Amino acid sequence: MKNKETIKLGLLQQCLELIETRLRVSQQNIQDIKESLNSETKSSAGDKHETGRAMLQLEREKAGQQLAELERTKAVLSKIDPNSSSKIIGLGSVVFTDKANYFIAVSLGELNIENTSFYAISAATPIGQLLLGKQVGEEINFRGNKMIILEII
Repeated sequence: MKNKETIKLGLLQQCLELIETRLRVSQQNIQDIKESLNSETKSSAGDKHETGRAMLQLEREKAGQQLAELERTKAVLSKIDPNSSSKIIGLGSVVFTDKANYFIAVSLGELNIENTSFYAISAATPIGQLLLGKQVGEEINFRGNKMIILEII
């Protein structure tokens, strides 16, 4: 397996790429909605037109909220220093347990580095909360499953 700094950097880069892709999709979605709103012309069925505009406005608001959430997620990732290491689990930690491996960052699901799976999780998730502040050798109990922390990067 790669050296420890490379693992953390690889996980961070994968997270950033996923967020950037989602940001582009969200921005394109907002642009498409704006274009739809601008091209909407008054038809003979006025109520139908107003309903269509209202629906597009709601879609635009929802897309705007999604964009804001993605930007907050990106801001969390920007706080992670891939070259730092700690003996205590915190934001940016890569955690190896006897059951699964975790990257404490943002919730993005499963990531792979050199055929090793890691779960990108937020510190605010239930398992993230259990892991925070723990050290190598400590045990956590998550949903009836005991896990032993083997290594922290």
